[in-house]
Formats: sequence, C-alpha cells, structure tokens
Amino acid sequence: MKIKYILLLVVLLIITSCGGTISTAKTAYKITETTPLKSNWDFNPKEWFLEKDTLTGTGGPMHWGVIESKKKLPKNYQIDLKVNITKESLFEIMLNVDKEQYIRTYLYRIDQNIVIGRGVYKKGSDEYEKRGGPTLFKKTMKLENNKWYDVKIRVSNNQLYFSVDNETFLECSLEKNNLSQQGKLGFLTNGEAKITDLTIRNIE
Repeated sequence: MKIKYILLLVVLLIITSCGGTISTAKTAYKITETTPLKSNWDFNPKEWFLEKDTLTGTGGPMHWGVIESKKKLPKNYQIDLKVNITKESLFEIMLNVDKEQYIRTYLYRIDQNIVIGRGVYKKGSDEYEKRGGPTLFKKTMKLENNKWYDVKIRVSNNQLYFSVDNETFLECSLEKNNLSQQGKLGFLTNGEAKITDLTIRNIE
C-alpha cells in the first residue's frame, strides 16, 4: 500500500509541475464545449465565442478582436488548426505572448502573404503603435475570404516553422531574430475569423 501512495504522490507532483502550461507531454489541448472557454482563455465574450467545435472571433480595422490563453505554451510545441477568414483581411496567431511582446504569425489577404513578424500588443489600447509590428519574413500565397486553410506551427529548439496548407512555408530562428522564446498563445482578427480543429501539443 505504501508503494501505491508513493506512486500517487509522484503522479500528482508531475501533474502540478505541468499545470502552468497549456499542454502536457502526453496529451494535446483542444478547444471543445465540454470545457468552459473562460477557464482557459482571457477574452471579451462580445468578440469571441465557441459554438460546437468552432471558435469565432470578431473585430474591426480600428479595434482588433483578441483572445489570449491563461497558461503558457510549452518550450517546444506544435499547433494545428483550420481557419476561415470570413470578413476583412487579417488573422493572426500570437505566439509566446510575454507581457506586451509576442511573435506575429499571420495570414494577410490584402498583401496576399503569410508573415512572421515581431509584435506588440497592449491590452485595452487601440493606438496604432501599440498593436502589430514589423514584418521579418513573408511569402506570397493566394488568400481568399470564406475559404478554410490548414495552419501548422511548430517551435522546436528555438526554431519556428509556419506552414499553410502544407504548401507555403516560413521558418526562422527565435534567438537570432530576438523573438520571444516563451509565453502564452493568442488569436487576433480585424474582421471575422472562424477556427476549428485546434490542438496544441508539447513536443520533445
């Protein structure tokens, strides 16, 4: 019996040590209606809502709709999702959000590019210089409204890989480009975007 109690204590300690991140080594985090959105994410319910398996966000050119995880991403992780930009032009995956700094990985319909950039986001402010940021890498891709795109992001050993539809790729070193190496996850839109099949997993 003592061995069972010791094993149970060890398991509880492992779970507690992983509690500060959005996923654990053996499981992937998914958004579903079985887990209340508010327990894991900070957002304005007028801008973001979950219906069945689809997360919908709304914003505007002057006020971007943002949702941010409460827990940090693991050091090495993979994010998979499908996104549909139903209105306007911008959908952004905010990586390693740390205080007001983050990595911008986004689809931009106006310029017909996918982009990696250095971002700044100050909560509660719509001032132009307190959101967004400079482009570091971009690649041309035909992007349309009302079309679903498969997005994959992988961060491993400080190397970022970003792909859309397994056809268009970007990659860069976080360290060499002075990008945030750990932090939270967020999503941003300047119109309306729908997200489904979102999974976040820790990788070795």
